[in-house]
Amino acid sequence: MINKHESFSALLKHMFSISEDTASHNEIRERLLSGGKISGTNMVIMICAILIASVGLNTDSVAVIIGAMLVSPLMGTILAIAYGTASANIEIPRKFGIGFAFQIIVSVATATLYFLISPEKTATAQILARTQPSFFDVIIASAGGIAGIIGQTRQDKANNIIPGVAIATALMPPLCTCGYSIANGQWAMLAGAFYLFMVNAYFIFFSADIVLTVLQIPKVQELTPEQWLVRKHKMVRNAIIMIIPTILLGYFVY
Repeated sequence: MINKHESFSALLKHMFSISEDTASHNEIRERLLSGGKISGTNMVIMICAILIASVGLNTDSVAVIIGAMLVSPLMGTILAIAYGTASANIEIPRKFGIGFAFQIIVSVATATLYFLISPEKTATAQILARTQPSFFDVIIASAGGIAGIIGQTRQDKANNIIPGVAIATALMPPLCTCGYSIANGQWAMLAGAFYLFMVNAYFIFFSADIVLTVLQIPKVQELTPEQWLVRKHKMVRNAIIMIIPTILLGYFVY
């Protein structure tokens, strides 16, 4: 007979299981790689999103900034890279990594052009808020990455997780702030804004990769235990490198 302790443990395991209603591996692959596409409509949507976010930052409008984050396709690219890493498919991170870099360049260039021609040059509160990353941003991005990838791997396609994650993790506004900084020669502001973007992007990727690994996404190639250990150490090392400045900045700012 199962004792109460075992029953309670089984109940907890069932309640917090992330593999309970998971979609098929083929469907997960199709969703993530399709959502990370760089070409076509995604690029047009991204430019529109960066313009909307730039106007929102420029006018100090929170509502407009939220709208831009809902439109932005950057999250999809990060999740596609995480899928490639979790499936040990070197070509996917390489392909989507190049595309992600291109998205960043186009986004910053578009924002820079907007702020060059904008008559309003004052750094609003919304712009300044994107120049001082903290450890709280690490927590938000990590939780957002977990929620985002879980939403994308469910059987039910119709969910409101991704829009909420897009708003919470705020990938687009820091890139717009980079454009503002370049247009106005604010190099310290540029460093802070770009670092905030990298913190958000990396920890979304990091947490999504962990969830996909837990879900046992099929591997393209089998890695030896030593290779997995090296891979794990690299990711943890990179996470520590990303976290340390946020702790120092938080200490000196607060």
